[in-house]
Amino acid sequence: MSLSQSSRMGAKKSTRTVGRGYQSIFLILFTLVMSAGIEARLAYLQILEGAKFRQRAESNRIRIIPKQPERGNIFDRNGKLLATTRYPHSVYLWPMAHTKPSWSVVGSRLSQILKIPLEDIEQKLEEAGPRSTSLVRIERDLNDAEITALKEYESELQEVEIHTEAVRYYPHGKELAHVLGYTRELTSQQLKEKEKDGYRLGDVIGQMGVEKAYEKVLRGEWGGQQVEVDSAGRPQKVLGEKQAKAGNDLHLTLDLDVQLAANKALGNRRGAVVALDPNNGAILAMVSYPGFDPNIFSKQKLSQKDWESVQTKDHPLVNRALSAFPPASTFKIITTTAGLESGKFSPDSILQTYGSLTVGGVTFGEWNHAGFGPLGFPGAMAMSSDTFFYQVGRKVGGPTLIGWTRKYGFGQKTGFEFASEESKGLVPDRTWKQKVWKMPWTVGDTINMSIGQGALQVTPLQAAIMFSVPANGGFRIKPHVLKDHEEAKNWRSSLNMKPSTIAVLRDGLRKVITEGTGKRLNVPSIPPTSGKSGTAEAGVGRPNHTWFGAYAPSNKPEIVVVAFGENSGDHGGTVCGPMVLQVLEAYFQKKYPGKFAKPEFGIQTQSPGG
Repeated sequence: MSLSQSSRMGAKKSTRTVGRGYQSIFLILFTLVMSAGIEARLAYLQILEGAKFRQRAESNRIRIIPKQPERGNIFDRNGKLLATTRYPHSVYLWPMAHTKPSWSVVGSRLSQILKIPLEDIEQKLEEAGPRSTSLVRIERDLNDAEITALKEYESELQEVEIHTEAVRYYPHGKELAHVLGYTRELTSQQLKEKEKDGYRLGDVIGQMGVEKAYEKVLRGEWGGQQVEVDSAGRPQKVLGEKQAKAGNDLHLTLDLDVQLAANKALGNRRGAVVALDPNNGAILAMVSYPGFDPNIFSKQKLSQKDWESVQTKDHPLVNRALSAFPPASTFKIITTTAGLESGKFSPDSILQTYGSLTVGGVTFGEWNHAGFGPLGFPGAMAMSSDTFFYQVGRKVGGPTLIGWTRKYGFGQKTGFEFASEESKGLVPDRTWKQKVWKMPWTVGDTINMSIGQGALQVTPLQAAIMFSVPANGGFRIKPHVLKDHEEAKNWRSSLNMKPSTIAVLRDGLRKVITEGTGKRLNVPSIPPTSGKSGTAEAGVGRPNHTWFGAYAPSNKPEIVVVAFGENSGDHGGTVCGPMVLQVLEAYFQKKYPGKFAKPEFGIQTQSPGG
């Protein structure tokens, strides 16, 4: 027994048993955990991150050569071309070009030929980002010498590509600048704001006027080629192509002939001319001076001369047709309306006029310093008597006058498409004066407003809408520049004026031309016309602003024209009256050939007046 026991004991000592069961379990668990981890990582890479890695791989093998859409053309109401596209040559690079060993040669040569600092080129490539698969435009509108030089050094510039692209072109240049606007390449800030809408580096966008207002319609959709490239980035074959979709064409209410006539009439005077259809608000012409050439913004980089041309002290980029100024005696249309609609005056009311009136210790003068004797509303309008309308304003009171001013649309935007460029003007009232000047409203403020002075501010476009009210029989119109076939009633709303009020306004505005301050327009080269002049004080030591607004024919109006001269000096009838006449002559001579006498270029005398 002892021998057998000792042998068994020896056997136990020679065999290792401690931890054997745990070791196998540990190895199994470890293997399972590692396998699960690997599988999880593979699942993550293939399922969750697979699309991204496939895209990276494809970006190394597949490149996209974008094709910019052609912007829609713009035409006037008669189909005449106002804005179109030309096709200059441009230079493109791949975004990673500046990271390659050959860049020291390519970059310096490109900089030398195009006369662009190397840092500017590299900045454009960096802005595109290393993962961009689209070409980056470095320079546009190459001249013949630059194209020749690029071809000459083609062996050094193998990564440089030259393509044609669509660039905006305005055949009439300055003459339609403020109404058409311009396009320009997106700034970096604009790109951040517009990237979500599909814009990309190098895109152009409407920056002003029609181009901005109808950007979405005119823009179109990008297209391009999907190209397979080799390891050196050389194209091997086209995998697919998406045609760029051109933007839609626009047909405007503008009449090119009227626009050119308005531009010529305004000449080199700082100011604006607006012409529209008083029945539906269709804009026929909109001119502002000083102007600018919108074609300069089609360049990739403005020259110093180009930049200086739009940065003068006269602010040529400002559309004065949409900027606000005191309306002066043109406002007497609204004072007449307020007086008659208030019930405090009748169409037959007669008031004595004076050389001046003193109210509250303040003397308010008549423009001729003598008065005109007793006058009714039509006669007071014809002679533009200040003291007549002082009395009307004082009797109806500030709230009533202000109320009608707002009904005519002053103090608010007109609804015109250029909302971001349009001033709403200013209609001062008790609250405004207390807030801004810390003073109460007085009867003197009402008297000042009655002749369009004081803090009142109106745009030439708003003034044209005001003249449209008596022209169309009492409707406030909504101006617009996009042509359509809607009925006139959809573009206007009634002010619910008495027929007798409209009759008095029409009578007075006609007498301005036949008897008063607008005799310059009483000529056979246009049909019978109605209108009103205005001369506004612009501050001590500064020349007056001048106005003239008119509509024709008087019995069935089809056009309203308003001219404004900023600090022009003299009087509305003498400065702006002839401008309006030129525009009316251009309109009626073209529309009704042979019906009216040919224009006579002579100076006619008249009373200056309001």
